[in-house]
Amino acid sequence: MFFKNRKSFETTDIANFFKGFEPNISQTTINWRVFTLIKQGVLKRIGKGIFTLGAMNYFIPEISSKEKILSKKIKKHFPYLESCIWNSSILNEFTLHQANQFYLLIEVEKEATQAIFLYLKENKYSVFLEPSKDVFEKYITENNNLIIVKTLITEAPTQNIDGINTSSLEKILVDVFCDEIIFSAYQGNEMRTIYNEAFSKYSINKSKLLRYANRRGKKEELKTYINSNLRQQN
Repeated sequence: MFFKNRKSFETTDIANFFKGFEPNISQTTINWRVFTLIKQGVLKRIGKGIFTLGAMNYFIPEISSKEKILSKKIKKHFPYLESCIWNSSILNEFTLHQANQFYLLIEVEKEATQAIFLYLKENKYSVFLEPSKDVFEKYITENNNLIIVKTLITEAPTQNIDGINTSSLEKILVDVFCDEIIFSAYQGNEMRTIYNEAFSKYSINKSKLLRYANRRGKKEELKTYINSNLRQQN
């Protein structure tokens, strides 16, 4: 991490860190992120405008401009809809082989998947609804910048970043394990690498992980997988 070897740092240091990735980021957004990081235990305030790293190292993904735009559009047209937006490019942080083909996942309540799909289709987005293995292999694996609309499992562990409801690392890990169609490129040795990297780099809430796996009917299988495939130190 950027501040790993520093005992303390100031608000300006945090601002410069974010500006390195997003030069036009506003101070309001920076303040919100600092607040969120403190709440999640990633940062610890030790004085006025002075911070240190917290004991927990939580996964907080970068939210792309495309995700922000889509989230705003969906909220505007479907204001009461529960949704989760995230990009499969997140997985590159944990894989041995870097993928060059990504897709944006929009997960919504089951009753709204068709409506979201049609809305995106009408607005000229390349979008697929719960693609089958055949459809995925024919039309998705050779394309990029696609959107996949899926059902959001009830009580899925999501997190709010900059006002965008996105996936937690626990959710991502379970989804990769459970969905062999959408995450077909991340099975076998690659999935083993993903799990080991995720558990070694970040604080994983195993209770949350297994609770979501249980919602997907895979709790015991995932528990066995973790016990068999994670390195001893995890």
